[in-house]
Amino acid sequence: MTASKPNGWEFVVWMLLLCLPALMPTHALLISEITIIALFAMSLDLILGYSGIVSLGHAAFFGMGAYSAALFAKHIHPDPLLGLAIATAVSALLGAVCSLGVLRGSDLTRLMVTLGVALILQELANKLDFITGGADGLQGVIMGPVLGRFEFDLMGQTAAWYALVVTLFVFVLLRQVVRSPFGFSLQTIRDNALRAQAIGIPVNARLIAVYTLAAALAGLAGGLQAQTSGFASLDVFGFDRSADVLLMLVIGGTGWLWGGIIGAVVFKSLHSVISAWTPQYWTFWLGLFLVLLMLVGRERLIRPWTWGRRT
Repeated sequence: MTASKPNGWEFVVWMLLLCLPALMPTHALLISEITIIALFAMSLDLILGYSGIVSLGHAAFFGMGAYSAALFAKHIHPDPLLGLAIATAVSALLGAVCSLGVLRGSDLTRLMVTLGVALILQELANKLDFITGGADGLQGVIMGPVLGRFEFDLMGQTAAWYALVVTLFVFVLLRQVVRSPFGFSLQTIRDNALRAQAIGIPVNARLIAVYTLAAALAGLAGGLQAQTSGFASLDVFGFDRSADVLLMLVIGGTGWLWGGIIGAVVFKSLHSVISAWTPQYWTFWLGLFLVLLMLVGRERLIRPWTWGRRT
């Protein structure tokens, strides 16, 4: 794996982000929510933007991570970091199994397979109510302090810093991955899988590896969601969650790690502002914004950031 030097502006941006819970203490819960969604979007960008795998069921791994972390905290041990490790491992295992189906067929087949997995898991979580709480959700999840010192508070400052630090760690990790020979091979597969296979790249092995990694990171985001909210419900598997994170990548651009972060910030900000202004019709105005973005603004605003800066 080749080393990569961080850009100076990225360092400044992350320092500002890490200061946000202190600068905006009344919005700490919102900061935590946006950060977790941004991490989820980065995991999808890894398979969509860098590998060309289209997915409409990425919430399957987010939900698996959420329930794994919540069940582990409730029945085994409340340590947050240990719970995150369990959530990541379980989601990675699910991703490795699902990747075998994703390798087969066209993009349409992949869409149906990923969507089907999420729907199956959602129904299982609903039926196994003696474990998951069913439609009422898994309640009464009490987390221990982070690193044994930092208690989760009602204002959400600990949750915000916790989510930001974990997301920063993942961002640095993914920066190394996408700038490594492994990352460049994924982009080659995305652009032309047959040519990649002809020059000796093990296409199937690479896709299994990246899909498993993306599933693990989505599970990590789901685990954070359950830990910071103290709750896991059926909507973590919902189609709308997968669709929303796909929209975030449309807004922020695919194929660069900041796309998921920018998309999450813009999407959640629009959601908050528009729903406060017109709660009944906020989806109409959001849809109008997306149409205008794709038809008018994308070439001017999104592509200069996305294309030509694939890392």
